[in-house]
Amino acid sequence: MQASECAKFLTEKIQNLKIAVIGDVMLDRYFYGEVKRISPEAPVPVNHVKRVESVLGGAANVAANLAHLGCTVYVGGVTGSDANRILLEDMLTKVGIDYSGLIKSSKRATVTKMRIIGATQQMLRLDFEEVGDLLPEETILLNSWLAGLFDQGLDGIIISDYAKGVCSDAFCQKAIQTAGAYHVPVLIDPKGAQWEKYRGADFITPNLKEICEAAGKAITNEDEPVLAAAREERERYGIKNVVVTRSEKGMTLAGQNNYYLHSPATAQEVFDVSGAGDTVAATLLAGAAGGLALDEAIRLANRAAGIVVSKVGTYPVRRSELLKEVLAEERQRGYGYRPLNTEEITALAKTWHTCGEKIVFTNGCFDILHVGHVTYLEKAAKLGKHLIVGLNTDASVKRLKGATRPLVHEVDRARVLAALACVDAVVLFDEDTPAELIKRIKPDILVKGGDYRPEEVVGREDAGEVRIIEFEEGYSTTGIVESIAKLVREGKL
Repeated sequence: MQASECAKFLTEKIQNLKIAVIGDVMLDRYFYGEVKRISPEAPVPVNHVKRVESVLGGAANVAANLAHLGCTVYVGGVTGSDANRILLEDMLTKVGIDYSGLIKSSKRATVTKMRIIGATQQMLRLDFEEVGDLLPEETILLNSWLAGLFDQGLDGIIISDYAKGVCSDAFCQKAIQTAGAYHVPVLIDPKGAQWEKYRGADFITPNLKEICEAAGKAITNEDEPVLAAAREERERYGIKNVVVTRSEKGMTLAGQNNYYLHSPATAQEVFDVSGAGDTVAATLLAGAAGGLALDEAIRLANRAAGIVVSKVGTYPVRRSELLKEVLAEERQRGYGYRPLNTEEITALAKTWHTCGEKIVFTNGCFDILHVGHVTYLEKAAKLGKHLIVGLNTDASVKRLKGATRPLVHEVDRARVLAALACVDAVVLFDEDTPAELIKRIKPDILVKGGDYRPEEVVGREDAGEVRIIEFEEGYSTTGIVESIAKLVREGKL
């Protein structure tokens, strides 16, 4: 993946995209509790509910992914006129999604999935839904809404089909054909064995089970059988690109002119695959609509899916998280490295806080990285989930340590730090102290090295707590410099 192009796309282009998501909008509700006894009324466990969470599901989760990536998003579909519709409206508003295309119907309920979870185990799922095709008047309203968006200017469309009724044959075909006339790419997240209604789409993203259903046969999760099936369905339905998501095997693309790509999975730990397909659809379509080369868009989508499956529950990927992963890959592949800026680290920290993940922050000049530095950073990282390092710029170091310092340029110092496994992100600050940066990040734990007392540490008022870690004896940049200078004076170097 040309990571520099992907980084440029995420920082400069993606926020200019306007994308419509049409399909079966749902509400996902999670009831988390603990189980300590069996009911005296029946042989079933009693779940003492501790908290309830509601998240956007189905087509709404696709829209949420796009919104968190920075796109302008419009969502269309049908819901009931009920309390769950009110919840949906509130959540869509909070993430900045335009739901003017979300028709309110008195003849159906809002599709809702209720999951009962004891500790970390899902005990029961309750589905509230009324499956049925759009009524004629609903079809007219949805088509009219979409036509207005075409006239205003759209960069892409995602049709998210969960077989609840919105994505009828006639509606899908009209949307695909109209988009073609406007040269707007359409991506289909399919459902069912019959893909005739998706004919002519630019992209379709079945998982392994769905490509098996479309092909009418079992397909082993190996590169060649999956590619052969994808090519066959691509030709049968005149779809330009078939992208098969294959869980731990990654993704396979069957494109035009016999082009293909096998993109391996990127997740190191998989906790929950819920919503990963929505993330792939959102990221892939955004990349294609934003002008990324097809292979780059595929790999970016794969990287986004890797982030999502490492979380628990339905989770939309954030632009800041994806940018961090792209920059990390950029570093590994030898492309030009850059640290995150203040806005990017603020967004990333906010995401981690939202996920309940503990952030540790420390800072320093780190001029000539040595064992003492590494040991200190490893100890700091063990205090939480993510370690952010604030790094003094060259100008800041000169003011603090004199005109001859630093010996290593700020970007090079940042790159060496970022290469450490214990460091999750590096951000430069130009001030003499990181007080303003700490105020933006609001770390759970603020770490300082040496013989400071907690009440002396700058930024302590904006952190959850302060920890002091002693430096390793015998290691210092000054000591290294003096040793080199001595050798030079003695003519030994």
